[in-house]
Amino acid sequence: MLTHPTLDQLDLLGLAGMAKAFTEIEASGEAGAMSHAEWLGLLLDREITHRYDRKLLRRLRYARLRHQAAIEDVDYRAARGLDRGLFQKLAEGSWIDAHDNLIITGPTGVGKSWLASALGHKACRDDRSVLYQRVPKLFGDLQLARGDGRYGRLFRALAGVQLLILDDWGLEPLTAEARHDLLEILEERYGRRSTIVTSQLPVDKWHEVNAVLDRLVHNGQRVELAGESLRRKRPHRSAMSKAEP
Repeated sequence: MLTHPTLDQLDLLGLAGMAKAFTEIEASGEAGAMSHAEWLGLLLDREITHRYDRKLLRRLRYARLRHQAAIEDVDYRAARGLDRGLFQKLAEGSWIDAHDNLIITGPTGVGKSWLASALGHKACRDDRSVLYQRVPKLFGDLQLARGDGRYGRLFRALAGVQLLILDDWGLEPLTAEARHDLLEILEERYGRRSTIVTSQLPVDKWHEVNAVLDRLVHNGQRVELAGESLRRKRPHRSAMSKAEP
């Protein structure tokens, strides 16, 4: 078989996954035991996997999730009131298709950000666009963007992704400008896109932003966590660990 010309043609067509599989099969000596259909099927399967992996990597890079979290690693044994059935239903993503919102509340350390990141990771795996933003930093970024001409582009990114994660809501009082920005973002997303908000404050304490609250809660689901910080109960983990939290 003309190995090198075939590889050149695969590379020319941008079929990197097929080219890699072709090389590996040839090197393993298994090619002779495979039918033409099996050979072609394996090459196509590897190309599809390669393209999916590259697309997923791009989505995850764009999302900039706070944690390397996956729904398969969620700890349902922790005493924090997380409903396993509800969370697994959320992981399926039908609420994102319905353009609903999700509010995750609870005291510090119970895994709010981690759970939000896990849902964001699953959404990326399901070929949805995701963007994570920590609320205290977001409004500073928007203010800077006004000054350097990036505001429109940043606003479109926040308004356009299929799933926007707003983490650490309510840690600091909002300025009038920040309230206006948030209201504009959520108004643009209302009924068109989904948003996850995490907060240490219970929803009934969100007094200062009633208009914002209405847009989040009206078509939103809630996960209300309780209990002690999981961080104090577990040994230190590597920063790259996917285990929760």
